[in-house]
Amino acid sequence: MLTDITRALPDEQVHTRLASLTIQDFRNYDSCRLEIDAPKILLLGENGSGKTNLMEAVSLLAPGRGLRRAKAEHLPRQSTGNVDWAVSARVTSGGETVSLGTGVRADSEGPRRVMRRDGETVSQAEVGRLFSVSWLTPRMDGIFIDSPGARRRFLDRLVIAFDPAHIGRTSRYEKMLRERTTLLSEGRGDEAWLSAIETSLAEAAVAVTAARKSLISDLNAEAAEGWFGFPGVAVRLDGTLESWLEEESALAAEDRFIADARTRRLAGDPGLAGPHASDLSACNSQTGLSASLASTGQQKALLIAVVLAHARLQARRLRRPPVLLLDDVVAHLDIARRGALFDAVDAVGGQTWFSGTDEDDFTGLEAQPVRIEAPDGTARITTPEDDQ
Repeated sequence: MLTDITRALPDEQVHTRLASLTIQDFRNYDSCRLEIDAPKILLLGENGSGKTNLMEAVSLLAPGRGLRRAKAEHLPRQSTGNVDWAVSARVTSGGETVSLGTGVRADSEGPRRVMRRDGETVSQAEVGRLFSVSWLTPRMDGIFIDSPGARRRFLDRLVIAFDPAHIGRTSRYEKMLRERTTLLSEGRGDEAWLSAIETSLAEAAVAVTAARKSLISDLNAEAAEGWFGFPGVAVRLDGTLESWLEEESALAAEDRFIADARTRRLAGDPGLAGPHASDLSACNSQTGLSASLASTGQQKALLIAVVLAHARLQARRLRRPPVLLLDDVVAHLDIARRGALFDAVDAVGGQTWFSGTDEDDFTGLEAQPVRIEAPDGTARITTPEDDQ
């Protein structure tokens, strides 16, 4: 029953919601502003009109590279020939209103994106302590049969919602890994230099892996029983370093990493055991069916279940559910699952953005409608008030 399902969620939450969104020279938008007065927003328009672009703009207000992982130079409106673009929003959170923004300045020497809060430049980690976004897109439907790298990136996004410093750890690890690979491939670097890099790599590797494992443990506890008809899910992270951390302490795992890296290097093997080589898997916790062997519909249901469990975990632990961006999700769900999804996001709280081409797919959803048209390639937003 609904009461049983939701009773464990906190009664008092900080509802973080966008109250307005302003876009300038972004993708196929020249300049637009959207006033928002509802916990659910429905973006309607033809394929290619700009619905996903609008959701991408919202996703870029949170830490990370957004729902497309696009480089900053690919984001400005192409017809302008400029590098600058901007996305900003008024965000309400716990009775307070802050201004968040991101983009590339016109006087920037390159396409380096900055993030701002109330007019001041801030780090991604600082924004992450205030604002979190989760999303589902059609490209994610096959994530359980996609590359291990895609699954690791998905997992790291989930970790960042609770630990914004995870961005710095993963970036530091990847940078040092590239440095070591370059030194070995070019035959440069003495023993002391390489040993120092491997020691730093060990510290970062264990920290990244420990953060991932901690989130998975909490997520599995949240997702095991299923929710609103979506299946229970069990997630697992496999890799050499993960097995070491199950057998011994973090310090012992660091020492083992360093010894293993040196042994491999002296044997002419540049490879490493680390978070870059881990793989994420999932299964239905009730049937034991692996997601990689499930049907397309079952995989999608498992993925939605993971994202919903992660949102509930934020509502429970942070008292702040994320903004959810569900891009063209309901078109591939049957009527019962659509209704279950609408009920589930209601129970989570927060703010949810849906998108689709057919309004009939959203029967029963109470949401602020936003229509997007792009007859000449440039997106335009209309609301019911515009038609009066």
